[in-house]
Amino acid sequence: MSFKFNEDSLRELFQAYGEVSSCKVITDKFTGKSRGFGFVEMNNIAEGQKAIDGLNETEHDGRNISVNVAKERTENRDRNSGGGDRRNDKRW
Repeated sequence: MSFKFNEDSLRELFQAYGEVSSCKVITDKFTGKSRGFGFVEMNNIAEGQKAIDGLNETEHDGRNISVNVAKERTENRDRNSGGGDRRNDKRW
């Protein structure tokens, strides 16, 4: 999503599809600037699906947005996305 989005504009975008219970724009911990993604919780599954269907792959403020169901983080997830230390990794 656009780096200009704040929580109010994100909430407003999703409220067209139902009641938003919470929203959060993820920011860089050092600069405080948006990292270009966020999370929205809708009050019910049907409204959440309407938001996904209506907003996914649409353009807002000059950028396409991807809207989907968030996946839970797992303990084994590599936070560096660069692979990290592979010396003990048994996946080749």
